[in-house]
Amino acid sequence: MAAETERIRRLHALLAAELATATATARGVLGTPAGEELSARWERDVSAHRWSERASALAAARSGLCFGRLDHTDGSTSYIGRIGLTDPSDSESALIDWRAPAAQPFYCATLATPLGMIRRRHFQLAGTAPEERVHTFHDDVLDRAALTDADSESASDPALLAALTAPRGSTMRDIVTTIQAEQDAIIRLPLSGAVVIEGGPGTGKTAVALHRVAYLLYTHRERLARSGVLVVGPSAGFIRYVGGVLPALGESAVVFTTPGRLALGVVATEVDQDDVSRTKGGLGMLDVLRRAVADRQELPGSPIRIELDDVTVEIDRDTAAEAGRRARATGLPHNAARATFRDALGGLLVGQGVERLSGDLADPPELADILRELGEELPEIAPPAQVTAQLRHELRDDLRSDLGFHAAVDRLWPSLTPEQVLGDLFTSPDRLASAGADAALYRAKGAAWTVADAPLLDELAELLGPLPGSSAEPREPDSAYAAEVLSILEAADRQIAGEDPDELRPTDFVTADMLAARQVPDELKSVAERAAADRDWRYGHLVVDEAQELSAMDWHVLLRRCPSRSITAVGDLAQRSAASGAHEWADVLAPHLGSRWTYRTLTVNYRTPSEIMSLAATVLAEFAPDRQPPESVRATGEDPWQLTVSRTDVRTAVETEEARSGRGTLAVIADDVDGLAGLGAEVHTPVSAKGLEFDAVVIVDPERIRARNPADLYVSMTRATQRLGLLHLER
Repeated sequence: MAAETERIRRLHALLAAELATATATARGVLGTPAGEELSARWERDVSAHRWSERASALAAARSGLCFGRLDHTDGSTSYIGRIGLTDPSDSESALIDWRAPAAQPFYCATLATPLGMIRRRHFQLAGTAPEERVHTFHDDVLDRAALTDADSESASDPALLAALTAPRGSTMRDIVTTIQAEQDAIIRLPLSGAVVIEGGPGTGKTAVALHRVAYLLYTHRERLARSGVLVVGPSAGFIRYVGGVLPALGESAVVFTTPGRLALGVVATEVDQDDVSRTKGGLGMLDVLRRAVADRQELPGSPIRIELDDVTVEIDRDTAAEAGRRARATGLPHNAARATFRDALGGLLVGQGVERLSGDLADPPELADILRELGEELPEIAPPAQVTAQLRHELRDDLRSDLGFHAAVDRLWPSLTPEQVLGDLFTSPDRLASAGADAALYRAKGAAWTVADAPLLDELAELLGPLPGSSAEPREPDSAYAAEVLSILEAADRQIAGEDPDELRPTDFVTADMLAARQVPDELKSVAERAAADRDWRYGHLVVDEAQELSAMDWHVLLRRCPSRSITAVGDLAQRSAASGAHEWADVLAPHLGSRWTYRTLTVNYRTPSEIMSLAATVLAEFAPDRQPPESVRATGEDPWQLTVSRTDVRTAVETEEARSGRGTLAVIADDVDGLAGLGAEVHTPVSAKGLEFDAVVIVDPERIRARNPADLYVSMTRATQRLGLLHLER
């Protein structure tokens, strides 16, 4: 133990030296003038970013720096930790990053398949960096010849059991020290393609998804560090719970969001009735929204008269229809096409005005009367071309300043926001009928946005585009800078991916114009900051947790953000709560991916003790008898308790369990949380508890939850890591 502690202290010294170098280099690069050449500016920015990233990763790795060792059959030894370190004195690898291929035997080697190893050692550390020390260690002997009876009897992993029985906190911990073989195999799947990972409660789906992100950012750094990763979780509470895992692993190019935030600037938490949620979640809403936008491109019921200085022109249905046809032919979103509509309409009205004025010039009535009295024919007079051009110029000027013309444009082709279109649609039976929408979508004005509204608002943002003059409109581009940046990116991609024409690269989805529009010379932001503020950002990888809850519309707007279709989706169909969610994975994935996705399963329950899981399995059998519950790896010897009390005694019963919980976390889960405020425990509904875990859980009125949705009771029962109580109410 003393020797291993000395080794770990030496690793901390190497880390401290490299951290100091990285920090100083990053500051030095930022303080160096880049010169006028575009390539020099680019190289300075990239260099500063990379050194800053390295410094952040090193700082994050200090706690629990080294957690394992591998002894190879050739006599060499490798140490496994949170980050890779090299000893400059001999240029040898002093510490192997847990994501590196060389570290894989630490997670996957077995006695039957030793992968060239004779021993695996797990460290349990004590103290704080840089004074960490080995408190204890456990060896897995992987060489049958060296196996003793004591080794055979000690098949359990003390590090894993210690992690499973440790009190839970307010945030999720990483699992780099205890990743199991079936989890590691999924974590290391290739970047390309979509993978669905299904597993019951406690199988580590979320942890696997997050560690897969860290692995992909390690193995595809050049790609994903520029484009970032989008992680979608079921609730804000869930995001707070898991949000620290990736920063603790030194990764920051990640944006977290929820289905209720899929529309930029909207935070929706309200939930629709099941029938409304199903309707909004279906892809049929795409046609409804298109028709709703088209309905706002109106034709006048009667001609609109525009009185100019010298002539009166009229906007009739044919004139407005022709201007609308020209605007739609541009293929631009509604708000961007409005300028074309305005200009086309103005051009048609100018032509109409010229025609009327030219007629007056060609046939002056006073002269005609005089010539008829003299018995002479009136010669045909046509205005000269310069007169016609002058007329057009004057009429255009008149129209530009005419308030009536601009009011007509606003009426026939108004500037619109997604909130305006969707709000007007849902509060008008006539608009719903015109758009071919279900009348059940009607609601009163002023109603809050719901989670199912968020993807609809995002789709409308796609159909409408930004308002003219808004901050979301493209800035004046630095096209020269962007073109050079793109050439550098493409060269880097060729080095990474080779010249295979079938290999997808980030630059397949990037143009110089896009880069120019994103370039903000005086403002350096992280990838995550820029991506979170940019609705049009395209991510390199998409992670969806509790994926069974997402509707087809959710998937539609999410996949627009990830054109490469590099996806990790984790979930459990048996835990579905949302009416618009997936009954089968193909229901929501096939419309977008066809059959081009891979399916994997996790089968071992690391969270829930067998006593609790046995009771939860009886609930699972009621509503999903074809589903196999995951197998728990441990037992506590404590069965779930059940108690029947009056409503007035609920708080007392909860406080009793709270006192028993001590320093551990306690959650109260109820379908109706009214009256439960003020408890020391966290209070959740079954839906808000999804994806979370606690040392102890008390479920209030489980029969009410079962009656509404037995899957929610199953979810609630499997949140506990130690104790579960069912608090029945007297009827």
